[in-house]
Amino acid sequence: MTQISDHPPRPTISKAEFIAIMAMLMAAVAFSIDAMLPATPEIAAELTPDFPNQAQLIITSFVLGMGIGTFFVGPLSDSYGRKPVIMWGALLYIFGCALAWMAPTLELVLLARVFQGIATSAARVVPMAITRDYFAGRGMARIVSFIMMVFTLVPAVAPLAGSVIIDAFGWRAIFGVFALFMIISTLWLSLRVAEPLPVPMRRPFRPRALWASAHEVLSHPVVMRSTAIQALCMTALFSSLSTIHQIFDITYGRAEGFPWWFCAIALTAGVFNLLNASLVVRFGMNRLVKVAMIGMIALSLLMIGITLLRGEAGLPFALYFVWQAGVFIHTSMTLGNLNAIALEPMGHIAGMATSVFSALASVGAVICTVPIGLMFNGTPLPLMMGTTLAVMVGLFLMRKLPKDTEEI
Repeated sequence: MTQISDHPPRPTISKAEFIAIMAMLMAAVAFSIDAMLPATPEIAAELTPDFPNQAQLIITSFVLGMGIGTFFVGPLSDSYGRKPVIMWGALLYIFGCALAWMAPTLELVLLARVFQGIATSAARVVPMAITRDYFAGRGMARIVSFIMMVFTLVPAVAPLAGSVIIDAFGWRAIFGVFALFMIISTLWLSLRVAEPLPVPMRRPFRPRALWASAHEVLSHPVVMRSTAIQALCMTALFSSLSTIHQIFDITYGRAEGFPWWFCAIALTAGVFNLLNASLVVRFGMNRLVKVAMIGMIALSLLMIGITLLRGEAGLPFALYFVWQAGVFIHTSMTLGNLNAIALEPMGHIAGMATSVFSALASVGAVICTVPIGLMFNGTPLPLMMGTTLAVMVGLFLMRKLPKDTEEI
């Protein structure tokens, strides 16, 4: 077994187990989003039959809650320790699942989803802070890539699992499975990983101290530019997730095979996460992000051009599938690297830094995603145009990062 760090005494676990635990915690986010995708037609039919596009808000309300919660969980973990924050987040998540199970209206389901999002912000942020407690620089980026690779296995099977649950027990039963998943992952953490932040290293949870830490993060140009870029990259992901089931169903009539197609897309992204883990040590995070963004822009412009040339015939399904896989590949090559770039100068306040840039990126992505999703007109064209614009702006900002980050 390999000792992960020289921090005070804790159970000795291998890097493989460390990666698996962090990935499973973070996978609660992906599972909470992707397993809901097959449920959107049923939710629309039951709770909002007159305005079916509003069922997309099941996704964005969760992301909004996650963005809100992210503002707080990092500072809380810096003050009270990493593990207690995850435990309290798990309890809130289970409450949100129970509320969604019983909710009679779409509005109450959306409120429950906000609670779930707030709760999973702990599972999203704190594992990144724990990873930064033990690793730095390209070494951290490599570990994050492996975490993201394992993490992608959950969205690969989540829609299929959601479909099975819906067929057998109805869409509300998904929330019971969500709660069970959170219980298992939290227990694994509690039993196998000791608290990584010693009491002497914790920062008081006082407004003045918190503001001092937040100001340090907000005034750092690398962190803030990386945050804006991450928000734009997340816009491409969340916009496609919000409309993907509608496109498969309404545009291409392939709703029944959706879980399998989605599985293929997610597994493809997992391969590129593994590739990123190998390449990031050699070429650096900055260069890989730029290459991924340029590739996404080129692919999107090609697909938009084909769609416009074909007129009413639209984009063939095979080409749409390639584009959608490109979105996931772009995500696998950018988000983990952008996290590592933003956290590199913030190791002494990793929790606060992760909270600030993750929260701002999530809320910014929601603001951009909602109008793109609501523009769905039965074709993927509005989605492709909106995400292409977002990635173009992101690439422009990427080129504005300070020159000393080019070697990161």
